[in-house]
Amino acid sequence: MSLKREKIELIKNPEAVNKGDEPEIEKIWTIPFISFGTSREAVGLLNEIAGNTELSDDDKNDKVIDFLTEKAFGGKITKDDIYNRIPGPGFSNQGNAQEVLEGILFFVASGQQTDDTKNFLAEKK
Repeated sequence: MSLKREKIELIKNPEAVNKGDEPEIEKIWTIPFISFGTSREAVGLLNEIAGNTELSDDDKNDKVIDFLTEKAFGGKITKDDIYNRIPGPGFSNQGNAQEVLEGILFFVASGQQTDDTKNFLAEKK
């Protein structure tokens, strides 16, 4: 049986990159088993933040990041990792930081993997 997973790509060496070094990419995969209960929580979070004008964008981001670091990545990365090691404007075909986080949240909610992940996993088989 093959469980679906998704990844986030973080820069390992942001300080060195700012001094002219090439970025080193670290791929962190979601935990292998994401329960139905966790998927339901993701749907609830999506419903809570979508169109919510009472929460600031910063509060929405914190809620999504807290959920992803704890539930989707099982504590393998922290909120600081996401805020400090993912480029805001993006660097891959996954899009900017906001789109990457939303994509992972949608994955947890629906199981829909990015094409990049599907292709990467297909090459490993």
